[in-house]
Amino acid sequence: MVRYRRNRIAGGTYFFTVSLRDRRDDALVRHIDLLRASWQKARSRIPHTVVAAVVLPDHLHAVVRMPETDADYSRLWQEIKKGFTRRLQNAGPSPWQSRFWEHTIRDDDDLRAHVDYVHFNPVKHGLVARVADWPYSSFHRYVREGELPADWGIAATISPMHVSECT
Repeated sequence: MVRYRRNRIAGGTYFFTVSLRDRRDDALVRHIDLLRASWQKARSRIPHTVVAAVVLPDHLHAVVRMPETDADYSRLWQEIKKGFTRRLQNAGPSPWQSRFWEHTIRDDDDLRAHVDYVHFNPVKHGLVARVADWPYSSFHRYVREGELPADWGIAATISPMHVSECT
């Protein structure tokens, strides 16, 4: 098996894209409760902080901060994927792509750009016209905590260059 070179920094913050094998599948939102349960169980085994996340029908994006003593985010994704697959009735083979995409966050500007990318992604994919209309996003936590206004992320108000920086 090929061993990918991954940047692993204990206490690091990372941006991830994790996808289903069949990009036409909507299992992640159709079974959002199973994904949430799997992620919660994984959090009890591999501590981490979710800085931002969005779940789309066939993939998810997340910005995750690992604890100062750990950088094993591969194990985190393995646990989430395994838990979700096991919770699906008659799941058969894993619905997940075997790999995931990872980017190490370099600084505050990089973090801000990736958090914006995560939150704007449902609009980018044409699922909604306003970020606030997508229910499976940490955007709503950012609004509750006063970090973003509720009307942030309307398609015409966000610079396309800023949102596409992370692709």
